[in-house]
Order: sequence, then C-alpha cells, then structure tokens
Amino acid sequence: MDKTFQKFLRSGIDLSPVGVERHEDNIRYFCTPKGASTFGWAGVDGIHFCFIRGFGGMVFAVSPMNSTSNHIHLLAKNFENFLRLLLSCGDVAALEQAWMWDEVQFNAFLQENPPTPEQQECLSEIAKKLHLRPMEHPWAYLKELQASFDLSQIKYTEDYYDVEMNSAAKPAAPEWKVYFDGNFWGYSGRDHAGTEIQLNKHFSWAGHHWIIPSVYSCSKGLVIDFCMRTEIEDIRRFRNKWNLDPHNDSCEHFTPEQLLLMESENPLDLDFRPQLKLNGKTMQPSHGCSMTCEPRFTAGMIPESEERWALEHYELDSSYGWMIRRWSFPWASKRRPLIKSLSLTISPLPCRVPGPHFTVRAPGDFFTFSHPVDKTEYTLTVQKLEPQTISQNISDHDLRLYPTHFTAMSYTLSPTSESIIHIYDCAESDKPVKITPTADPFAPEAKDGVACIGIIGGADGPTYIMIGGSQQENCQTAYSSLHFKPVEDDIEWRMEFSISQFDDKQIELINTP
Repeated sequence: MDKTFQKFLRSGIDLSPVGVERHEDNIRYFCTPKGASTFGWAGVDGIHFCFIRGFGGMVFAVSPMNSTSNHIHLLAKNFENFLRLLLSCGDVAALEQAWMWDEVQFNAFLQENPPTPEQQECLSEIAKKLHLRPMEHPWAYLKELQASFDLSQIKYTEDYYDVEMNSAAKPAAPEWKVYFDGNFWGYSGRDHAGTEIQLNKHFSWAGHHWIIPSVYSCSKGLVIDFCMRTEIEDIRRFRNKWNLDPHNDSCEHFTPEQLLLMESENPLDLDFRPQLKLNGKTMQPSHGCSMTCEPRFTAGMIPESEERWALEHYELDSSYGWMIRRWSFPWASKRRPLIKSLSLTISPLPCRVPGPHFTVRAPGDFFTFSHPVDKTEYTLTVQKLEPQTISQNISDHDLRLYPTHFTAMSYTLSPTSESIIHIYDCAESDKPVKITPTADPFAPEAKDGVACIGIIGGADGPTYIMIGGSQQENCQTAYSSLHFKPVEDDIEWRMEFSISQFDDKQIELINTP
C-alpha cells in the first residue's frame, strides 16, 4: 500500500469537501478495472477514484458516463502527487476533467471555481498534517503523465465487453472483406470479395503523410484504399477556430461563405481524383466512398465500429486523425488481367474559396479585385443590369408557388481570365409558398407548363440561373436570387474562386520484372 496513503488514513482527514467522498460499500461499475481498489467517490455520475493492482500507487479516475475510450484516466503517479494536485486545484473535478481540456480551459476552470472556505480548511489540514506543498504546474504534470501512459495495459472484467451491461461495448470485428460495389458500411450482391494485395506504400502529398496499405482484385475491377494522416493539433486548431462541437457542427449555424472556408481548411478532408495505369492501360474510377477517423482521445468523439475496424485492419496509429477514401476502378479489358505493373496519378480537385463582395447600380459601373492565388488584378465592368422574370410552373402534384423575379447582370472581365470565377447573390431566395387547393368549381385551374430555364440551387440559399450566354464576346451573366417581388434595393454580390492548391502526384505501386 502507498506509504502516503497509509499516513492519510491514519490522519483522519475527510476529503469530501474537495470532491472525494468515502463509501462503506464500494460498488463496481462495468468499467471498473480488474484489481481496482476504490478509495473515493465524486458523488456524481458514478465517478470514483482507485488504485489498480499491478500499477503501484498510481491514482486513476473511473468515469462511467464518459465515452468508451475515455472511461478511465491516470491522475497521479502516487497518492502524494494526487494530494499535491488537490492543493493546487482545490477540487478533484479539475483533475477528473483535465483530459478533455486545453491549458487555457483548465486555467479558466480554476479561476471560475476558486476554493470555498470549507475547501480551504480541508486543504490546509492536508498541507499541515502530511507536510505537503501544492503541485507547481498541475496542467503540465497531468498532460505529460497521461500522454506517457498506455491505457491499453488496463484489464477489465467481462461486464465491460458485454453489450447488455455496456451499450457502448466494442463489438467483435467481422472478417475484413472488400467488394467492388460495396463500401465501408456494408454490401449487397452476389459478387465475391476481392483478393487483398498488400502494398504498404507510404508517400507525402498535399501536406499530409499517405499510406496505400492494399489494393483488392475483384471480378469487376480494382479497389484501392487511400489513408491520409492528419496531426491532432491541426484538428484541434480547426475545431477551435470554428468552435465546433457535437452541438455546433450543423450547416445551419454557418453562412455559405463560412462553409466554403471550412471545407477548404478542413484537415480531414481533401478532394482528389485518382487515375491508374495497369500494364500500360489507363483505368478511371467509377465510384468511391470516404470516412474520417478522429483521434481516440478527442473530447466527446466516439469512433464508429467501421472506423475502428479499418484502423485495426490497417494498423493505423489511432492517435492521429485519418481520412480513408476508397475508389473502385473497372477493368479496362473484359477479363481480369494479371497485374505486372501498376502506377497511380493523384490529381487534386479545385476547392472553392470565397472572394470579395461588391455592389453595382448601372451599366458602366466597375469593380476591381485581385485573384487570391496569382494576385492578378481584374476589372469587372457591368454591361447590362436588368430585372427579369421566369414563367411559373404549378403541377397538381406540387401545389407550391415559386418566386419568379430576379436580376440579370451581364459583365466582362479585363483581362480575360482562364480561372473559374463564380458570382452569386449574397441574399437568399424567397422560399416557395404552399397553395391551398380550392373546392370552388369556378376558380381558375393551374395548368402544367414548361419553363425553358435551368435553375441551379434552391429556395434555401442563393440561386444561380443559367439561361444561355450573351452574344457579346467575353461577356458573362450572373443571376440574382429569386423573389416574389422585384428587388428595389442594390444587390450585394459575392465572388467564389475555384483553386487547385497542389500539383499532381505520381506513385509506382507494383512493378514486376
């Protein structure tokens, strides 16, 4: 038994004011480790503190209400350091929750929750009777200790792995099979699973470390899994910048421009298109799927079974974030060929980047802006700016009234740009209005009509309408959102640029002499 813990027991100190209560009947939870000796309880959510046989005097916190990978955390190397941490923090709550905070959040919690007079009295008793001083840098101590300890060393009882006792228990991984027409979540069909050809190909591209662990030879073609690794600090930085958490990750909380920026900055997402060359013949992908795996100790994140199975099958380090993207390539010939050589080219897909806003009032007005990448300066000059309407189309199956008024802006760019530049209305379109059917036999009937206009977008956001090009050379046309009444105020327009951020990457996968 820990010597300081023995002295503590003889001292008769009551730690309940600082959040560590004594219970006569120490019940066990499904996540209480094997060989655990519980010495205190937080009094909420079943949280308890214990030693574990085989780990000396180390002090652990067990939190049954946490996610599966966060039920247990190491708090101190020994009981003396545990008490010194209490002297620094004033309450065990700061120690038990430190794993999911950064240093700023940890210090903010301490400032917002200073010790009460009762807690001060308890802390003074600890310091006096046991001759202890507060831990000088509690945050650094906790983080270094927890980062250096492998929680997989801890063993649990059968209850931990019983789904009836633990609803978040990790299900047994099924046999790993990859199908040409399947995905990470299932497969329906009669084809056989592909034959795995292990490659373990590592390379760097687009600021990430990549692994192609295997390709799969199927009856219809080849399947390749691309694994892109992301540093945890990049994920944290991204989440903190956009204040993302399980309660604030919906698209409804962000503007279209913010969503564009988030998409371009997301360290766990990169759009690309691969191309294979098999025995000298080019193969294009027909379809694909993707999933992301957050680091196992990211606060509040519970990995899905498929994520865990993929990480385990490919032996990927779960302390990193991973994007795993699967692409299927149909055979270029009728029969499955013998693979003698296989090379890969990865091309990045352009990402959309928000640009400046501008307002124009009449033909002849102009707006000057710079391209965000090559810094080329352009001048947009308005050629036409006129209100227009589209015909209404109401069917018996969709009794809704749609907005029909919009503004068309024809413009030229100088110099002529080879870059893709889109222009949108900053305002949203009016939402369609439901039409109540009438029983009046003399009421006018809605006739089916045909509107020869394609609408890209919808009533929930800015709409881009394409009616055909202008006859003037180098003249382009942008269309505002749709409204039920003509817009009288000036329209605020916004730009979007399509940008390719990286060069193509070529990798040799197989080369059989």
